[in-house]
Amino acid sequence: MRSCLRAVTPLVASFAMTACTIFPTPEAPRVMDLGSVDPVQRLETRHSRTLRVDTPLASEPVNGTRILTKPTPHEFQMYGNARWRDIAPVMVRDHLIDTLRQSQGFANVVTDTSAASTDLTLISELSAFQAEKIEGKTQVVIELHVEVLDNRSRKSLCVRNSRREEPAASSELNDVVEAFANTAHQLAEETLLWVHRCLEEN
Repeated sequence: MRSCLRAVTPLVASFAMTACTIFPTPEAPRVMDLGSVDPVQRLETRHSRTLRVDTPLASEPVNGTRILTKPTPHEFQMYGNARWRDIAPVMVRDHLIDTLRQSQGFANVVTDTSAASTDLTLISELSAFQAEKIEGKTQVVIELHVEVLDNRSRKSLCVRNSRREEPAASSELNDVVEAFANTAHQLAEETLLWVHRCLEEN
């Protein structure tokens, strides 16, 4: 009996190893990005103050790497086999920083991971970062609440609610990602001009 088991065991092991190879290896998910920031026109006035840009606060599922779509007002879905390169708040922060730096309108612009001392902080909350069906058409929606904080006095200098909607050519992933990139760029440029006006008034 034992000899039979010894003979069967290698066969079972061999079959198990063979069975593991009959299923195709899952394809790695596509990793998507918002792309490089388009060239930003330099601002004529350069403020002497330094600015820290905090990563926006966000709750689930916005605070994640999945590419979200909202077919109804009460349901989130996700594009399969694809994700963002990082969580959405980090990508929005990076896009803002690149735009603010390119404008050369500030003495320095740093991220919240920097140990540098700064005069001001741009804090924000990201409440929407998804594709939605609006009047039967696919649109990308980004909604951001932003605030400029004086680091010394802890006084809020300016507050703004922004909501940008950009139509996508279709509901296909590539078209939706392109609409995300366009929306993020427009929102970053609007935020840049708004911050600059805020500092001129304060």
